[in-house]
Amino acid sequence: MSSDGQLLPALDIPHYVPPTATKESLDYAKLAIVDLSKANTREGLVELAAQVRDAMRDIGFFYIINHGYTQSQNDRIFDIANATFTQVDDDEKRRLEGDFEKTGTYEGYKLPNSWHIDNGIHDKIEQYNINRDVFKREHPEVLKPLLPEVEQFAKHNHFNILHTILRLLAIGLELPEDTFVNIHNFDAPGHSSARFMKYFPRSQDEEDKTSQVWLKGHADIGTISILWSQPISALQILSPDGKWRWIKHIDNALVINAGDSMEFLSGGYYRATIHRVVQPPRDQRGYSRVGVFYFAMADDSVKLTPLSDSPVLQRYGIKRRFEDSEAPTMEKWRKGVTTAYGKTQLKKLENGHEQELINGIPVTHYNWAHLKTSTVFFPYNTKQPHT
Repeated sequence: MSSDGQLLPALDIPHYVPPTATKESLDYAKLAIVDLSKANTREGLVELAAQVRDAMRDIGFFYIINHGYTQSQNDRIFDIANATFTQVDDDEKRRLEGDFEKTGTYEGYKLPNSWHIDNGIHDKIEQYNINRDVFKREHPEVLKPLLPEVEQFAKHNHFNILHTILRLLAIGLELPEDTFVNIHNFDAPGHSSARFMKYFPRSQDEEDKTSQVWLKGHADIGTISILWSQPISALQILSPDGKWRWIKHIDNALVINAGDSMEFLSGGYYRATIHRVVQPPRDQRGYSRVGVFYFAMADDSVKLTPLSDSPVLQRYGIKRRFEDSEAPTMEKWRKGVTTAYGKTQLKKLENGHEQELINGIPVTHYNWAHLKTSTVFFPYNTKQPHT
């Protein structure tokens, strides 16, 4: 649809056909499934608020179904995502590569081999990052006629999905319903964005040297991350018992998690859960893994201090990572994390993890396959470039 609600003709691009879901028996995380259509009534909104509150406190991840996009629309956005990589030559990608280290903003292409993973091995990840204002910067030629569809996708994520989640989270804190919505404005200076992402297969030598880890354990930068479920299993979360568990694919579902900024704002009440990307199971190896995301951040000017007016936080207490007077704004936190990721010298810790300082806050990169439970529940000190 166009911005005025009119149906747009589908422009001809190659159809992306993903592999089938894995048939291997994996240890899947047990996540709540939230039916977003229930949010259309006040009674349903209250019911979902309790479900989302518990999911964000207990695990930090949940699924959403009935989010307003049909399977056909879902397929179409994956076609567009894949075309962004397969229908653009390397010269054009290099010309449109984002300078993340200088700008502190993920916009444009991120090419493979940008981030060090382990033992001299770099990532095999390609990204194309699109600000929610899709006309803000230049795009590859193949994407230009598709921008009305991308714009509709960004607005659907922002207004219909993100804002609904934010209302549920505010209700869970017994705050006015629009508390979080009011600091996630579509037109204010900020960097909520859509992302297309492609993981390429690696050699066995690369897998061995990185212990099959494609992206280290981390928490997200922003407030809410929206992942459009796809069938290649690779995403794992660190469960409360300290074990890594797989995220199971559900057709036309979304996988939702909170990021560091939401944990800061909620005084630790909502959890920014550590997650990572690993080599897929055997029956899915050798395939490229295409991902579609919407990463939400508060407006740039928002200071990431706990919402201490919450009756819930007043009852349960607030976990502060820093004094309110020293809390960064969303812009400062975003720039600090983005410019450093995969580039700074990391300090090796005795437990095998690595650490760096971002705005004076210790940020840990989790490397072990298994962590002690005591390390799981304080993820203020985790970060990522998004999965």
